[in-house]
Amino acid sequence: MTRTGGRSVLLLAHTGRPAAVRSARLVHESLSGAGLTVRMLKGEVDELAEAGCVLSPIEVVEPESAAEGVELVMVLGGDGTLLRAAELARPAGAPLLGVNLGHVGFLAEAEREDLGATVRSVVEHNYDVEERMTLDVAVFNGGRADGVPSVRTWALNDATLEKGESRRIVEAVLEVDGRPLSRWACDGVVCATPTGSTAHAFSAGGPVVWPDVEALLVVPLSAHALFARPLVVGPQATVALEVLPDTAPGVLWCDGRRMVELPAGARIEITRADTPVRLARLHRAPFTDRLVAKFGLPVAGWRGRREQGR
Repeated sequence: MTRTGGRSVLLLAHTGRPAAVRSARLVHESLSGAGLTVRMLKGEVDELAEAGCVLSPIEVVEPESAAEGVELVMVLGGDGTLLRAAELARPAGAPLLGVNLGHVGFLAEAEREDLGATVRSVVEHNYDVEERMTLDVAVFNGGRADGVPSVRTWALNDATLEKGESRRIVEAVLEVDGRPLSRWACDGVVCATPTGSTAHAFSAGGPVVWPDVEALLVVPLSAHALFARPLVVGPQATVALEVLPDTAPGVLWCDGRRMVELPAGARIEITRADTPVRLARLHRAPFTDRLVAKFGLPVAGWRGRREQGR
């Protein structure tokens, strides 16, 4: 490989998986051998060493500044690992490249068996970068939206209101652009991006939305109501959920990683965020092909368009 100076890659791995340990060694050796600097979080370096994988040379970094100045964040694991990496990469504007070591791995760009070719693409800078819409999430524990939020966070996939106690439902009112739309007694409500349409929202019966569509999805979970269909609203809309007073408290989960407790009367406001997450893409295949491959969809018998006269 051609040696390359001044380039660095942050490597994140699900160190609890033996496949990730082996893959981390291969990626480190290949990138270092090509002259790239490999960074890793101290905790992961220590965990790999305990598993008998000592990487050298390696730049050990703290989470707060891990992705600053890197060309790429390479992620070895499943979608959960990639969502963890997004927390580090998003503030720095660094693109993420996921190598799937899990099951579906919908956010990942490559599979484990393609790891060698993936590393070569990184070394040769042979990839494109696309931006994915994210959500700003503000929580007002007093229920008032005219003050400072109690919590402000974000989501790449989804922000989900869930019941706080397994035996009790949560009661909430949905508001869109300042007007009430419906009241639900339910297990929860998923507010998702197009990227998140194939995650929690999908399992709840929501639509699959192509990534280049700018929209916000609202999908109720097991709602006791006549009007409880998935909704798709515009990217400039403000979606709010209010936990009714004198009812059971709820919790808010963002990407399944950041949790906020919601007392009765709390209000959640969700809007499109200004800061996207950037994903590195090795393949230029359409999203349709990704759906077919990831979900194993049956397409046998498809003939496609035929030229006239043939």
